[in-house]
Amino acid sequence: MEISLRAALVKWLAEEPALARGINLVAEEAPARASLPWLGIVASASTDWSTKDTRGREIRLAFELHCRGDDPARAASLIETIGSRIETLPREQPGFRIISCVFLRSRAEQRPGNTRAVLLEYRFRALAS
Repeated sequence: MEISLRAALVKWLAEEPALARGINLVAEEAPARASLPWLGIVASASTDWSTKDTRGREIRLAFELHCRGDDPARAASLIETIGSRIETLPREQPGFRIISCVFLRSRAEQRPGNTRAVLLEYRFRALAS
């Protein structure tokens, strides 16, 4: 379920018109080459969340937005759009159903070269369909 969820989220985020206008790339991992801004899944992990008769997973995913600029409002606007889009991922997915999607935490840091990185972490609970 973890890999399928990652793929579904990358596709779902890439299809959002507001993100397509503001981000050059949505990737499943940090791209070898991409111009800023870009969004990638930087980490994921899953644990068992099964019931007596259904296989389930608790999946934690960390997304990282890389952008450039001194204006934190631009990154904040993109983060707001990304978060809204993640939380509206259709619950029914091929092979599993998302039971819950919970924002866990974020972290932002200004980096050298006038770049900024914003990390968003979410927890998904899913059951096999």
